[in-house]
Formats: sequence, structure tokens, C-alpha cells
Amino acid sequence: MRIILTGGMGFIGSCLLKGLNEDGYTNILLVDSPTPEKKKNIIGKKFNDLIEREKFLCLIEGGKIEPPDILIHLGACTSTINNDYQYMFFNNYHYSRTIAKWVLSVNKRFLYASSAATYGNGENGFSDEDENTKKLRPLNVYGFSKHLFDLWLITNGLVDEVTGFKFFNVYGPNEYHKDEMRSVVAKAYDEIKKIGKKKLFKSYRDDIEDGEQKRDFIYVEDVVDVIMFFVEHPEKKGIYNVGTGKARSFNDLVKAVFNYLKLPISIEYVDMPRTIDKNKYQYFTQADIRKLKKAGFTKKFTELEEGINKYLVYLEGKLYI
Repeated sequence: MRIILTGGMGFIGSCLLKGLNEDGYTNILLVDSPTPEKKKNIIGKKFNDLIEREKFLCLIEGGKIEPPDILIHLGACTSTINNDYQYMFFNNYHYSRTIAKWVLSVNKRFLYASSAATYGNGENGFSDEDENTKKLRPLNVYGFSKHLFDLWLITNGLVDEVTGFKFFNVYGPNEYHKDEMRSVVAKAYDEIKKIGKKKLFKSYRDDIEDGEQKRDFIYVEDVVDVIMFFVEHPEKKGIYNVGTGKARSFNDLVKAVFNYLKLPISIEYVDMPRTIDKNKYQYFTQADIRKLKKAGFTKKFTELEEGINKYLVYLEGKLYI
């Protein structure tokens, strides 16, 4: 089986590459924009070739590359603070649409990454049913660009021909290259080691205490398990939430890091920076995973404290999956 994996040198992509290798898949073409840090993510992994992402698009548009049996599209700009509409539209919508058309036109499989950022402030809940997806109102440009592609598939009757993943807050090894877009776990570890405390944003809602903003944090190995389930079950189509179904607070997360490091808990609540619009901040996310379970995925997700303990072993040694 021939697989193309975009974003294959990135965080989730490189972890998925390991999962694919472990299940015997090695005929894999990676598509990404190489950097010295991302190259470390693929050391020891098996794949046939690596193509730069812009060249890959040119090859498709020029008819110079054969469609794979499966294309897993994880490559995107994942910055939640990038407000360049044109850039995000091209990278997260136009690019995705182009490769989806290419693969689906020859009846090959297309799996891709969406995002929980599409849910906005959660006013319409977190159901991944298509009718609910049509109602969503993302809060930032990143979420909007991902939402546009979800809507394009639904509107054009293609959603039953693909498999999409709405990733919630993923954390774990191989995200070292992401800088400010790293998980809160990684940033908390660095900050606590450096100054002995962690700064968290104040709450600007009367009904939510400081640090009690909540997210559905999911360990990257669980994400890989979900994707591999769908790789092995080609009959399963549609867009699915990929989260634990259990929201946890930033306070919970930070306390778990302190406990691992055996340090006294010290949290300082600070004002949000001007780069973040207070009115466009998600105070709560929690994946509705009924659809995922109905599809047949029944594996238990890693609890936050357990996942953090596993991850911090990697961070301590700067190890890679």
C-alpha cells in the first residue's frame, strides 16, 4: 500500500509515521517543509522519500505524481494567532481542497486534520455531526480556515467519502519545533524549571475562576491510535472529534507538572497579552466522542496526569518518539 503523509515531519505527523511503521507500512512519501529541528522527528523511521510541500502541490497540478492508495493530510499552518487571512486561506483551505480533489477523483482514500478551533466559543456545543458543523462560528483565522474546508466537503457531498479528525488539545513528544505553538504542558515544564512558577491567564468571566478555563487535553499516542483505527477501517467515513471527552482545567494541568517535578505549586494569574483578543478566547472545550465510539473505537484514553508523567520523561531528556 502506498501512502502519502503531509506534515510527516511535524508533531502529530511524525508520531503517526512511527505508528504506521509499527503496523508494517513503510511505502510512505512524506510531504513537509524541512527544518533542522523537525528532521530529528523522523530519525530511525521508515519512508521512501520526502518532498517539499510547495513542490508537491506543483507536481499534483502538473500531473507529474501518481495518487497514493491513502493520503493522510496533516500538513497545515496551526498558529492560532496568525491573522493573515490570505496566507491561512491558501495553506489550510486551498491546499487541502486541491489535494482532496486529486485523490478523490481517482477513488483513493483521503484522511485529514480539522480542529476543535472550529467550535468557537462552544455556543453550539461540541457535536461533530454534520448538521451541527454547519452552525459553527470559529473565533480565529485558523479555526475559520479549517472550518471552511469542513464545510466545503459537506456542501459538495464529499464528507461520506473522506475521514476527518477534529483534534482537540494534543500534547506529547516531537513538538519541540513548534515554539509558541507548543502545548501548555511543554511550556509549563520550561517555565517552572526556569523560574519555579507558572503564569496562567486570568479569567475575564465572572462564572469561571482564574485557571479554571478548561480544555480537552489528549496525549499524542492516543491521537495516533485513533488515526490508525481509521486507516485499518476504510469503510468508516465522516468527520470525527479526537479528544478524550473529558475537559480538564489549566490549574489541573499545571499542578500535575509541579507534582511530577516534586516542587511546591506556585501559580501566578496574569493579564492576557494584546496579541490575544479576550473576546475570541475559548474558555471551554470538550469533545463529544459518541460518534467516534459508535464507529467502533473503544480504546480508553490516557488520563491527563498519566499522560503528563509520560511526556515529561521525554522532555527531561529531550527524547523523540
